[in-house]
Amino acid sequence: MRLDKLLVKLKYGSRSEVQKLIKQGFLKINNQTITDVGKKIDPTKDEILLNEQLIYYKSEINLAIYKPKGYLSANHDPLYPTVMELIKPPYDRQDFKIAGRLDLDSEGLLILTTLGKLVHEITSPNKEVSKIYQATLEKEITKEELEKLLLTHYLRNAKKDLYESKALSVKWLEPKKVEVEINMGKYHQVKKMFIYLDNKVINLKRIQIGKLKLANLKPGEYIEFKREELL
Repeated sequence: MRLDKLLVKLKYGSRSEVQKLIKQGFLKINNQTITDVGKKIDPTKDEILLNEQLIYYKSEINLAIYKPKGYLSANHDPLYPTVMELIKPPYDRQDFKIAGRLDLDSEGLLILTTLGKLVHEITSPNKEVSKIYQATLEKEITKEELEKLLLTHYLRNAKKDLYESKALSVKWLEPKKVEVEINMGKYHQVKKMFIYLDNKVINLKRIQIGKLKLANLKPGEYIEFKREELL
């Protein structure tokens, strides 16, 4: 990879801006000052310093983040804070894509990845990656009522078309707290499942995607993980 291309990829500036930095001697590769803008490098092996600060790069970076309520699952937004604003160095310059979005008023496990293929593997209906949600309900629910979600039922999508819905598993925790596992991920599906039961979700938290669990992460915290820990 060319040195100037790497710096543009990591958002250090436009091509002309990063080339100016290189020509002015702000870059070191393996402790040698480089002024050749077209210098070929291996960013996974070479130590690259910009103004004596280490540049962090990997071809694939996956983060599991606990999205707090009140944050959008988006890269930028003029009105609301986004989950990307929670990402600190050395990850903040990476070109992350979001897999498995959560509503503004929902919380829990969200995946950020630099690999578009992984987003497809998580979100494609054909892959059937399961997600587990913990829901706090407005009204008490019995185990028998909850288990109705294990049977095929019909919900409406954003276009008002009917689609089949069915939970993979359910777990009754408390009279107003339950867990539901699904592998479809339709828009507002979990919330609509409880409307179907004449109830209402007042708090929704995703606690697992595939094999990856939210575990001990606190709101706003994140950890790096390997793909095999997820799928």
